[in-house]
Amino acid sequence: MPTWPRPRVPTRSRTRGLARITASFVTSVAGPGGFPKEALPEITFIGRSNVGKSSLINALTRVALARTSAAPGKTRLANYYRLQREGEAPFFLVDLPGYGYARGGQKAAAEFDALVRAYFHRDGREGGSPVRGAFLLVDSRHPGIESDSYAWAWLAERQRHLREIEAHHQGPVLPVSAVSGEGLDELWKQIASLLRRPPLPNRNKSSRSTSPP
Repeated sequence: MPTWPRPRVPTRSRTRGLARITASFVTSVAGPGGFPKEALPEITFIGRSNVGKSSLINALTRVALARTSAAPGKTRLANYYRLQREGEAPFFLVDLPGYGYARGGQKAAAEFDALVRAYFHRDGREGGSPVRGAFLLVDSRHPGIESDSYAWAWLAERQRHLREIEAHHQGPVLPVSAVSGEGLDELWKQIASLLRRPPLPNRNKSSRSTSPP
């Protein structure tokens, strides 16, 4: 499947008193065959098309790294970013396509389903899933949206071996704001904690259920 790489230009950001962050865009993946070959652990952001994933990535890295779109549902690619925080090992931060909008009809929905299932069901080079943790981003101004609840249950069913994910919104909730910066330090701590865990066996290959809407 094709990918659309942009120039990989590492950027470094440092705010007084905060750790230096090196971040670069790696590639955009359109299908199961396009995942990067570099064997790095992965942290995943998933959420509705207009929840603000790109804004949160830019806030975490403190640079304008992720492109934002004014048209929800326009992007149907998995965007890979290579991040390294000062004193920590590098990892991939993966922004999966947003759900909740029906742009492109059934063909687009089928492509989304294939990409997301392939992402969570693959094994890394060293065995086990390369995905060390998945963060479901929910807009606190609009709690209880059906697609968010469905996505949480979907993630919990397929990634229950990832210890941070529990069924039906009963797991830990971290308030984060890309505007005010609230919760960004704690989010970095949770990411670092997940990355230090060894890869766990991929138990999802026998699953036949569908992906989030």
